[in-house]
Amino acid sequence: MSAREQIAALEQGVGRAIVGQQDVIRRLIIGLLANGNLLVEGLPGLAKTRAIKALAKNLEADFNRIQFTPDLLPADVTGTDMLYRDDTSPSKGSEFRFHPGPIFANIVLADEINRAPAKVQSALLEAMEERQVTVAGKTHKMPPLFMVMATQNPIEQEGTYPLPEAQMDRFLMHVLITYPPVEDEVQVIELVRSEEMAAAGTADTEALATEPRQPADVIPQQAVFDARREIAAIHVSDAMARYMADLIDASRYPANLSEELARWIEIGASPRGSIALDKAGRTNAWLEGRDYVDPQDIHAVIHDCLRHRLGLSFEAQGEGVSADRVIDELLKLVALP
Repeated sequence: MSAREQIAALEQGVGRAIVGQQDVIRRLIIGLLANGNLLVEGLPGLAKTRAIKALAKNLEADFNRIQFTPDLLPADVTGTDMLYRDDTSPSKGSEFRFHPGPIFANIVLADEINRAPAKVQSALLEAMEERQVTVAGKTHKMPPLFMVMATQNPIEQEGTYPLPEAQMDRFLMHVLITYPPVEDEVQVIELVRSEEMAAAGTADTEALATEPRQPADVIPQQAVFDARREIAAIHVSDAMARYMADLIDASRYPANLSEELARWIEIGASPRGSIALDKAGRTNAWLEGRDYVDPQDIHAVIHDCLRHRLGLSFEAQGEGVSADRVIDELLKLVALP
């Protein structure tokens, strides 16, 4: 199979485990192919963890989950040097060896990342940006396929530590998960019921035998690397590059567009916002089967790429203006190429 067919099979495999969250699944795939990290936010029970685990299950990848708590230490994430001594050969003496932490995996789930203190959150910064960690002055590289997917709950603020802007900016996309439609909720109930029956060994094997099933082949890592090479070759015209830059520039100087935007935006997007739009836009175009980027690709990913990079004013927060609404206004006022 081609890289596109394998990635499509990966997306379908995740979709069989997650009902009613196709947009979220597409963004997980975009993050994986764009070699970025994702911050997934949603209310409890909306399948944040399930979606990430389903992605790792359908991909040939090592998966580690880190449950962030207030008493977590940086060494619990990155690993530490440990003293080893060979008792069978005293002449060899003792030596320190690096014992890797759970961050050393292909896909890392940082569950409830905002429950850990700042020094633990900062332990992820080097791994997320540089794809390496430094312990006791020595640098240890992450595997070639490496991705951090962090989750957080937007409603529980007691005992949490909000992520600083420097760390938020290192996430390629900030994905929001909302409630599924009623029709999808029915399918969720049926899916969980069938899983419980299968786990208990009481599933109707005769019915399952007649039901058409998709092959559950695990997608190799090479498919991701092949897809990334094809995505790197996606054409971005000068006009589209200028359009992305104009959107970012408008977030920094909103007064040039409207007084209302100037009241709402206090801090605009950083250059990482432009890079995120370019990476995610090219990836979306590739997934849609095009070899070029057009405005609909930018519009498909801009909210996820910029909602965590805009600093809204107190006035905007007081009026209940969300970052998504601000982005909608930017799209209306910035001219299309």
